[in-house]
Amino acid sequence: MRTPGRVRARGRELPFGRFALGAVLVGVPLVLALCGPMVVGGPGPRAASFTLGDGHWLGTDFVGRDVWRQVLLGGRPVVVVALAATALAYLVALPLGLISALTHRTWLEETLMRPLDVLLAVPSLLMILLVASVFAPGATGLALLVALVNIPDAARIVRAAAADVASRPAVEALRMQGESWWRIAVGHVGRSILRPLAADAGVRLTGVLYLVATAAFLGIGVAPDAADWAVMVDRNRTGLFVQPWAVVVPALLIVALTMGTNLLCDAALRGPALRKGPRS
Repeated sequence: MRTPGRVRARGRELPFGRFALGAVLVGVPLVLALCGPMVVGGPGPRAASFTLGDGHWLGTDFVGRDVWRQVLLGGRPVVVVALAATALAYLVALPLGLISALTHRTWLEETLMRPLDVLLAVPSLLMILLVASVFAPGATGLALLVALVNIPDAARIVRAAAADVASRPAVEALRMQGESWWRIAVGHVGRSILRPLAADAGVRLTGVLYLVATAAFLGIGVAPDAADWAVMVDRNRTGLFVQPWAVVVPALLIVALTMGTNLLCDAALRGPALRKGPRS
């Protein structure tokens, strides 16, 4: 039989345990992506393509560059663009969803949501390819494109979650008390939908990483020989069975980042702060 002391001790250990695996999986690629360019040395002499040894920890890539150096340089474009695109998508989707859920004017809701439904009908990757065929976007353009195709989904999720909260008596009571729209939308409704938004954030960041990596894989937003994890997977796949580290390492880092993000969001969903929610 467990003693109360053990139960309390275990309870104190659980919060860290929930986040440990996700933090490790996210931490490794994030540290490499953000700190790698600051510690990487200058380019050394090129060796033969797809070779191992000779001072190269992870061998050489398709043009004889050191794979470890490319890994240190290639994470920042993927991570920064994905995080920026996700943040931009929510920056637009949150006000659109909250206004649509809390307004009593049908014409305003239709004006805000119907254009998003049209955009939602176009596949995300197809939209990026169509725009890229007209002009060549850089990293900033790619982040804006990926954010644009994610706004409709995010706005609909925010609207659905907020509409459920907005229909509760507590919100009507706040309106009758003369509370401002901002206090109702952000102070009550916004806090009440943190749990579904946290769940969506993990899934959405995974989808954004997929789109960014796929676009880089297709040569959109990056140069064909750029130091980029997705580009490394594409350009080095011809030597997979000769020198696998040039493909396996960047691919594993992308997978670890997506898995770790979902694990962290899942752990946050089981946290006491989100379970209790705001007081009515």
